[in-house]
Amino acid sequence: MSRGTTNDRTPAPHAADSHGMIRVHGARENNLKDVSVEIPKRRLTVFTGVSGSGKSSLVFDTVAAESQRLINETYSAFVQGFMPAAARPDVDVLDGLTTVIAVDQQRMGGDPRSTVGTATDANAMLRILFSRLGDPHIGSPKAYSFNVASVSGAGAVTLQRGGQTVKERRAFSVTGGMCPRCEGRGTVNDLDPAQLFDDSKSLNDGALTVPGYKPGGWNHRLYSESGFFDPDAPIRSFTQRQRQDFLHHEPVRMKIAGINMTYEGLIPRIRKSMLAKDKEAMQPHIREFVERAVTFTTCPECDGTRLSAGARSSKIDGVSIADACAMQISDLAAWVGGLDAPSVAPLLASLRHTLDSFVEIGLGYLSLDRAAGTLSGGEAQRVKMIRHLGSALTDVTYVFDEPTTGLHPHDIERMNGLLLRLRDKGNTVLVVEHKPEVIAIADHVVDLGPGAGAAGGTVCFEGGVEGLRGSGTVTGRHFDDRARLKESTREPTGALEIRGASAHNLRGVDVDVPLGVLTVVTGVAGSGKSSLVHGSVPASAGVVSVDQAPIRGSRRSNPATYTGLLEPIRKAFAKANGVKPALFSANSEGACPTCNGAGVVYTDLAMMAGVATTCEDCEGKRFDASVLEYRLGGRDISEVLEMPVAEAEAFFGSGEARTPAAHRILERLVDVGLGYLTLGQPLTTLSGGERQRLKLAAHMGEKGGIYVLDEPTAGLHLADVEHLLGLLDRLVDSGKSVIVIEHHQAVMAHADRIIDLGPGAGHDGGKIVFEGTPAELVAARSTLTGEHLAAYVGA
Repeated sequence: MSRGTTNDRTPAPHAADSHGMIRVHGARENNLKDVSVEIPKRRLTVFTGVSGSGKSSLVFDTVAAESQRLINETYSAFVQGFMPAAARPDVDVLDGLTTVIAVDQQRMGGDPRSTVGTATDANAMLRILFSRLGDPHIGSPKAYSFNVASVSGAGAVTLQRGGQTVKERRAFSVTGGMCPRCEGRGTVNDLDPAQLFDDSKSLNDGALTVPGYKPGGWNHRLYSESGFFDPDAPIRSFTQRQRQDFLHHEPVRMKIAGINMTYEGLIPRIRKSMLAKDKEAMQPHIREFVERAVTFTTCPECDGTRLSAGARSSKIDGVSIADACAMQISDLAAWVGGLDAPSVAPLLASLRHTLDSFVEIGLGYLSLDRAAGTLSGGEAQRVKMIRHLGSALTDVTYVFDEPTTGLHPHDIERMNGLLLRLRDKGNTVLVVEHKPEVIAIADHVVDLGPGAGAAGGTVCFEGGVEGLRGSGTVTGRHFDDRARLKESTREPTGALEIRGASAHNLRGVDVDVPLGVLTVVTGVAGSGKSSLVHGSVPASAGVVSVDQAPIRGSRRSNPATYTGLLEPIRKAFAKANGVKPALFSANSEGACPTCNGAGVVYTDLAMMAGVATTCEDCEGKRFDASVLEYRLGGRDISEVLEMPVAEAEAFFGSGEARTPAAHRILERLVDVGLGYLTLGQPLTTLSGGERQRLKLAAHMGEKGGIYVLDEPTAGLHLADVEHLLGLLDRLVDSGKSVIVIEHHQAVMAHADRIIDLGPGAGHDGGKIVFEGTPAELVAARSTLTGEHLAAYVGA
């Protein structure tokens, strides 16, 4: 063979270029049934399937979890001790993993001091900017931070110097930017003493009405046994000194029943224990008490800016840091873009990039002082995306959980562009998604199913988008579904009058919300939909509001405990067997003594992942063996908790186990499409869509004439949206009024009336741009929503 022909040969591929796939073999997390898939690297892969089919289990709980665990293992044991330990996912082989950056939909921290600015580092950069350019100069960046209090002090220190003990006087001071009145929260709260206690009663007679302060409990004994006042005397008979000690006493150590405790006045104690948390993070009964007993008002000293007078006095071109944080981010980006200061040029460039990323991702309508806890799940996810947009990293795996949640069809196009940009930089992008607009741009699709829960967990299709269309899977069959406009719409039976609504960006909106029909409130993200509905519809009796706040629950919580279903079931078991209902609770007297009703025994292994082994005594059933001897309709309590909702509905609907109270709750769970869940499945294992529907089922039992739903299609598969529309129709046909905040075109097309807000977001929105039927909106095409709805229905 001649030398020339040798040179014409294609060189053999380098060994390093052969790793083009992330290989998953035998994944069994949650409901996955030995799933094996090959995910192409440097491509956009969309995982789809009905809610609860196992998408998040495969992407987040298997691929992302193992990548994070392997990265954590590269740190020293000392560092690992400070990190959350995670067990290896239940999978045979995971090969070809790269570093995973997971951008999930967890709501951002509920700390009252957490804002959009602090969560994205934009505030940190602004503080440095003002400490360099602000006039007058007031100090370091800390002087502009509402999280740093001003403190100063002095005293003698003892030093060893040259073999001599020397005393020196030292003084220190820190200039912080925290408003001293509201401590950087922007609001002050006043407690109404009448809601804390009944002054006609004595402490021993149960005068305290604060949750958790019942007679006999430690919180109560702290006051009744303090010795500052007579616990048998009515509170109204206390002297001025006793009342001061009872309500406002400074913290002091004392012995109560032989135990060292800190006594302090009731009001400061409640402020620390209950009011230091964000209201949304509280348990429902405590939130109800706080709403009743506390009035929150804007801090009069800082006017809600959270900053001290000094921090507000320092300005750049007449703008203080408080003014900058209050600006809409799109306006702030323009202001920062106009600054010319060579001494801080790198800082300005970085700040401009961060602010431009907000605008690019569709969040230009926010302001940096917006509390992080008030962002929706979709907004929180996009805020987390900001730090990754300009990253120079490549060959990273980005994992997104329904990035289009809360987005108008107009904004989905922009989100698709961002996902494709991340891919084109050489990254692997994995997206859990239901929207056909996102599935359509995928290079590779993995469809899980065929059903949800135990009926899911297998791969039904793997391949391209065209292959999915013809695959015959649930997603494939529904992929090109387009809801048609209703031929006839219901006529309203009345109207809810809203006059002069001005919450957030609303501009004195006057609107009559139709009652007795299905009304959809729509508009681009940030146009004022939630402000109008949640801020203006009175939360009085008769209004049942199902918002997007996440369900909180431990691994002991399950659908039966969350919906109140367990109560009638326990009573039915107790009545049938002539024993106490508490025996049938795994959190109370019926718990297995070995595992305390958890079903598993946890072994903590310090910096390594803890091990959970099934309890040998109860075999994971959570109950004491003696409790399992009691039966109802031939089943013991653990067998009942293993039942799927649909089976339990039949079981409690007739025969020996007939329990009308339980049957009504189970009917509602079937109505919202959760018939496949088992009664005892831990809440921590439910998907986002399942939690939303569980919440809807719990609220459907409330007596009310007006239902307000906030994006009920979030996390729902195309096939489930049909089911939801049927449920909304049944609610309206039973005489209820249903108001839905929604972007999904199928829900808009199905509405009787549409209220469209806009035309843009933030200060470009806040106005009603259309009121009428969906057909009129499509015919007019006068708004962004009208154009997208017309395209959707093919008009």
